[in-house]
Amino acid sequence: MIVLDTHVWIWWVSNPDLLSSGARTMIDKAVVEKKIYISSMSVWEAAMLVAKGRLQLTVEVGDWIRASEALPFIQFVPVTNAIALKAVRLPLKSLVDPVDRIIIATALVLDLVLITKDKKIRKEAPVKTVW
Repeated sequence: MIVLDTHVWIWWVSNPDLLSSGARTMIDKAVVEKKIYISSMSVWEAAMLVAKGRLQLTVEVGDWIRASEALPFIQFVPVTNAIALKAVRLPLKSLVDPVDRIIIATALVLDLVLITKDKKIRKEAPVKTVW
């Protein structure tokens, strides 16, 4: 069971060659187990990247997200009160991005591994990560 960081979700769906072999292995296993979790904040972040022109998809962003929602092995996780509080209480001085903090907190609250390439998260966050 894993949580995907936003960029990992985007790459996995759109350009899986960008993933490391470790990330691919974990994702492939989670697909079989039907245990891939994605924070709802990643939906917001992906839509914002498209809106700002920093991410181009081959389909409209809503359709792209709905395609992921239709996959039986993906579960989207809303930002619960427990996740929100955990994000605020993280002792991470250099990780100020609220989306990163919510994604980290999601993995911590669910007690799951976070798949991310983000070096800051891998170095500083109190969560098990794989890249």
